[in-house]
Amino acid sequence: QVQLVESGGGLVQAGGSLRLSCAASGRTFSNNAMGWFRQAPGKEREFVATINWSGSSTSYADSVKGRFTISRDNAKNTVYLQMNSLKPEDTAVYYCAGRRGGGTSRWEGSYDDWGQGTQVTVSS
Repeated sequence: QVQLVESGGGLVQAGGSLRLSCAASGRTFSNNAMGWFRQAPGKEREFVATINWSGSSTSYADSVKGRFTISRDNAKNTVYLQMNSLKPEDTAVYYCAGRRGGGTSRWEGSYDDWGQGTQVTVSS
């Protein structure tokens, strides 16, 4: 099992930037695809971005495309989410997730391991 710990959340003004990090423990990180999901108050958790095991393939939700970038450093067992041009509607708890298949996935049911989440709040 891979343990995931997110960091980097916080309060930022609209138009600002944040970079989330997700540190993974376990030898299988480099074989796993990774994803970011988010859950706003009163809403269901939704897909944000995913990256395959090597970093060569990524996919984004339409709502964040062009503003967010997912990347990974397998040497550091870490996946990142760079968030630019943040909007108040990006306010949510952001979760990192890992799946043992190496390919990208937008479906949260395909993920095996989850972090505890980090709060991102964007003020208007």
